[in-house]
Parts: sequence; C-alpha cells; structure tokens
Amino acid sequence: MASSESKQPSLDNSVVQTLLTDLYQITMCYSYWKAGKRNDRSVFDLFFRKNPFRGEYTIFAGLEQCLAFLREFKFSASDIHYLRSVLPAETDPEFFKYLEQLDASEVTVYAVPEGSVVFPRVPLLRIHGPLPVVQLLETTLLTLVNFASLVATNASRFRLAAGIDARLLEFGLRRAQGPDGGLSASKYCYIGGFDSTSNVLAGKQFGIPVAGTHAHAFVSSFRSLDEVQGRAMGVCEPRSVDTPRLPSGQQLPATEDFLSLVQCFRSDVCSHLQVVQEETNDGELAAFIAYALAFPSAYLALIDTYDVFRSGLPNFVCVALALACRGYRAQGIRLDSGDLAYSSREVRRLLEQTSTAFSAPWLARITIVASNDINEDTLHSLHTQGHSIDAFGIGTHLVTCQKQPALGCVFKLVELNDRPCMKLSQEVVKVNLPGVKPVYRLYGSDGCPLLDLMTRAGEPAPCVGQRVLCRHPFQESRRAYVNPSRVEPLYKMYWKDGKVCEALPSLKEIRSFVASGMSSLRADHKRPLNPTPYKVSVTDSLYHFTHDLWLEYAPIGELS
Repeated sequence: MASSESKQPSLDNSVVQTLLTDLYQITMCYSYWKAGKRNDRSVFDLFFRKNPFRGEYTIFAGLEQCLAFLREFKFSASDIHYLRSVLPAETDPEFFKYLEQLDASEVTVYAVPEGSVVFPRVPLLRIHGPLPVVQLLETTLLTLVNFASLVATNASRFRLAAGIDARLLEFGLRRAQGPDGGLSASKYCYIGGFDSTSNVLAGKQFGIPVAGTHAHAFVSSFRSLDEVQGRAMGVCEPRSVDTPRLPSGQQLPATEDFLSLVQCFRSDVCSHLQVVQEETNDGELAAFIAYALAFPSAYLALIDTYDVFRSGLPNFVCVALALACRGYRAQGIRLDSGDLAYSSREVRRLLEQTSTAFSAPWLARITIVASNDINEDTLHSLHTQGHSIDAFGIGTHLVTCQKQPALGCVFKLVELNDRPCMKLSQEVVKVNLPGVKPVYRLYGSDGCPLLDLMTRAGEPAPCVGQRVLCRHPFQESRRAYVNPSRVEPLYKMYWKDGKVCEALPSLKEIRSFVASGMSSLRADHKRPLNPTPYKVSVTDSLYHFTHDLWLEYAPIGELS
C-alpha cells in the first residue's frame, strides 16, 4: 500500500504540539521522575472498547499525524517557562532541565496500517519507551486518533448507505466544530470514501478534489435579465456535445450573444414542460446565465430557490440547451429541499422527455445532486423509496458525527520493565489485556476475515492449514477451533530511534486501502441494523495468563 518514495510526515495543524496535553500527564511525569522511575521501560496500548454508531467495525485513521507529532515532540523554552509558572513552587528545578532534553528518540511504535478496518480491544498502536515520556504522549495521541477514526468510520457508513456508484461530496466545513475540526473532517471523510470536499484549504493541503457551484444567495441576487453582463460566448473546441434542435424545426441563430440564444429556447422549453413562461423567475434565469457565462464547462445549477418544476428546471434546461449550441455540456442540477426521492425521479423523467424533444440525448443523463441535511438514515430511506440521485452533498451529520460524538479510545499501561500490568474493574469491558500482544487476522476459505487473534509475546504465530483454539477473552465457554486459509500479521513497526521506519502511503492509497478492507468484510458485519459482531479472540495461552494474573491482582474479600 505504501508509496515507493520515502515520505516524512508533517503536522497538519500547528496547534498539535508538546503542550497539547492534560496537566495530569505533566504531574505524573514529575512524580515518576521524583520516584526514580525515569528509566523504567513501559509498554502502552491505545485501543477502543466499542465500535461507534451501533456498528460492528471501525476505520483506523490518524497514524501519520501521530508519527508527525513524535517527530516534533520537544519542549520549547517558552513551554518550560510556562510550566514553571503553573506547577507548584516546591517542584524541583532539576525536573525542568529533564524536560528540556526530552524527545521521542527512545520511543518505539508498532501500529496497524492507517485505513485498516479494526475492532474493539485490538490495540491500534503499541508504544514502547521510558515511562515518563510515553505517559506524556497519551493525550495527544488519543486526540489525533479518536476524531480521525470516528470521522473516517462515519464517512465509510455513508458510503455503504449511498452505494458504490454514487458520488459523495463533503460539505461540512461551515458546520464543523471549529476550523480544526473542519479541516480534519475533510481529510478523513476522503479516507472513508467521499469523493471530494467543498473545503478549499483541504484541497490545497491534502490534494483532495474540490467541488462546489453556487448557493441560493447567488440566485436571489439577480432580479432581471437586464443584469446579465458580458453576454458573448465563443464556441468550445473541440465540441463536447452536438447542437440541439428546436421541436418546431426553426433554425437557431448563429450568434455569440448567449442571452439571445437562451431566449430562443425559452418558449419551447416552457411549452414542453407545461409551464407558463411568465411564472418562471427572470432573476433566477439571469443567475443561471451569469453562472454559465462564468463557467460554461462546469455549469451545475441549484434549481429550488423559487420552485423546482415551475421555474428552476425550465430555466436550467434553457441555459443547458444554449450551452450545447456553443459546444458545452451542462453538468447537472442540485436539489436542496423538499421530497428528494420524488423530486429527483420527476426531474429525471422530465429531462429524459426533454432530451428527446430537443435532440439532446446527453440531457437525459445529467447529474442530479441532492443536499439538505442528509444523514445515514436518509440515504437508506431514499434507497427504499427509489430515487434518481447521482451525487449527495453531505455536511452536518457527517463531520459532526451527530449519531455518536466520540469514539472513546483509551491508553493503558500493559507492561513495565518486562512485567505485565493489568487494570481491573467491576465492569469487565474495562479490564485490559496484559502484556505485549501480537495480533493476527485469520481468513476463511471465502477470503473474508473470520476473527482477529491476540497472542502472547513469544508464542508461535498461527499458521495456514493448522487448527488453532480461539477463545473469548473473558467468557470461558465461548471458544472455537479455527483452521485459517490465510494469516495476516496486523502490526508493523512505524517509529524507532527517533525516525519513521516504515514507508507511509499517500492519502489516495489509504482511501483505496479502506475500500479494499471494507469489501473483504462480510456483509452481515456491515449491515446498518443489528450487524453481526466481529470476533476478537485470544489464544488459550493468553486466556489463562490473563485470568491467572487477574486472580493474582484481585483482592480476596472476607465475610463475617
């Protein structure tokens, strides 16, 4: 998946810096330092406990930014000055000298590749290094992974709901949680399966295709045809479409005056669509003409400012036919209100009829774009109703993840100085699995993944054609033998000795990797209602090791 050229990651946002952390990371670091634990060798797992959106999968994103953060991890002089002012006066001055020389050169990071389809309890990153240093990384790594993975997962769900053939346009910047959230959302929506963004900065910074035309304000800013300026339009060479014909057989004038050309079609179009010409809005027509003059090869009109069928559609068709006379092919229309299923079907029917009447076959295949606060449920409903929409512009529900605002990744110590660590809880879901745990994805004969298997460090890896006992981490009776047709180790080493040590893929390659991973996942794991849980298992050895350690750590009560 990785690019052939070595790619060094850089931070997308200057806000991501060493002090982007919680104060208790600093106070713990000082306490470790004070207790003589500055050289203790630790291992932390970053993972989540539950898939978002009531689904059964998650898309891992944010790894490149984590690595970029490690490259930049260093306390500046101003950082140290600020920490001196907020930590208690009794803080040992030598601690600040310690902070001054800290970096991530002694840290090692293993991770699953960015864009992987992942599941609860499987560590997304495993971080080895000095205890105080790795502790300082926690908050920043979590914030870089949590939102990125949540948005990428949400985008992938929208892609599933819309279908593989629909174009998905991310329009969320204006509704995002601030500019940082908007920029990140554009990037990770693209990874999750969206085709383009309205966010111009995201297009520049990440190379994501940008899309957008005009708003209702543009249409309503015109009141009459007298406002159309610069009416001349030359012929497109080479021509994109053939010249349409009037149903009456009347010859079209050979003129560069685009407004005059549009008016030649107006009466016949209104008659064909059974619309009273005087009821169509002249200001709307003027706006469409002005936009077509500005962007003749990218003409896509928003047709619901006044009335879709009595004004917007006939005005659009007049301009589209006039463009065809000059050799340009109109791109489409956008619907932003009303019954999208009905309106899209009716618009398509009328366009197909009009294409025949005016000898313009391309008009029947014009792109219909829909927007209007669309969410995942809307897409499923439209599919059930039947629609003629080719592309969806989606914003608020996508970038803000309204169904679930946070993923809930956690960062847990699992080993210290080669001794396993384990957090216990009365809630089993909050009990973490101890130690370093290599993870393998086991595939069935149909090419679909069966389960992810965590093993103990040093334990033999599962092999193709050899039966292995796979157990639920905590429920004793839930176990099965698996004879895998393919075994995939999930982890790669991405950071060691202060540098990235694995080639990183481009954004486009990550997007393709997501699509490949999603296509290999069984359909019942991806269905929107009551999906089948994907199994995350442990080997028999790890199961007994975990439970023995649990009994060792758990206090024994006494009754009297």
